[in-house]
Amino acid sequence: MASVTSATSAGAGERTAGLRGFREVQRLAYDCAEAVAAQLKPGVTERAAARMQREWLRERGVRDWFHLPFAWFGDRTAFVNFRIPLQFFPTDRELEPGMAFILDMAPVHNGFTADIGYSGCLGLNPVHDRLLADLEAHRELILREVRERRPLREIYEDVDRLMVRQGYANRHRAYPFGVIAHKIDRVRQRRWSPTLFGFGTQSLKGLASDALHGHRDGWSPLWSPYTFSDHPPQPGRWAVEPHLGFRGTGAKFEEILVVTDSKDPQQSAFWLDDDLPHVRRWQEEKAA
Repeated sequence: MASVTSATSAGAGERTAGLRGFREVQRLAYDCAEAVAAQLKPGVTERAAARMQREWLRERGVRDWFHLPFAWFGDRTAFVNFRIPLQFFPTDRELEPGMAFILDMAPVHNGFTADIGYSGCLGLNPVHDRLLADLEAHRELILREVRERRPLREIYEDVDRLMVRQGYANRHRAYPFGVIAHKIDRVRQRRWSPTLFGFGTQSLKGLASDALHGHRDGWSPLWSPYTFSDHPPQPGRWAVEPHLGFRGTGAKFEEILVVTDSKDPQQSAFWLDDDLPHVRRWQEEKAA
């Protein structure tokens, strides 16, 4: 009996240590987003903002990526007229006063992966403020329905319906496969970490492996509106990114949702970290 207890404790300790690693890299990425956002000014291009993110993270030891940093300004935050994947890559679009922006990065650090999205604005923009405030309801809905073990496809449809009630367009549908989330895992560290079309090859291998195993077992590492996501939440870590659009302005958050096989609803799913910029913003608004 003692050996079973010891093994159980060791397993729990390993999971806790693992989550700590994911939390640390997620905070590192959000620290980067806030540091770069504070340096943005009129005339800075998307390419420059993406480069600033890369350099900030590399100075702090990041050598691998799930994907390289993105930056979107103005109506590109709402993916206006996006038709092909190449349109997601940073351009020479310049930031202007009152313009919304999104910084999106997915670093791998010490073998742990994060994928985050940070929405901001250069100056005053009431539409952007409203979008950010209304994202809170999506964070609450997603957590509640994942804990209910609703099929991912149904949760996606409920997010869609909430957006319609709020008067917004679903802009994560513009992503490849229309995903609102994808699984992330640990990545084996290598001396050389190449990228392919902006994505780290090590992370792509992991996602492909998940897709292969999931296909055999009836689940997908991509959370989409399609039938391959018509299954309950799979235990693991999911990078979730509801993305709202309204009249050429977009806003989103992206952060890690942890799903477990626990029978306790509170432990069956939880956001990895509540000390993030968008969560603090909502808490400050309520306190005010």
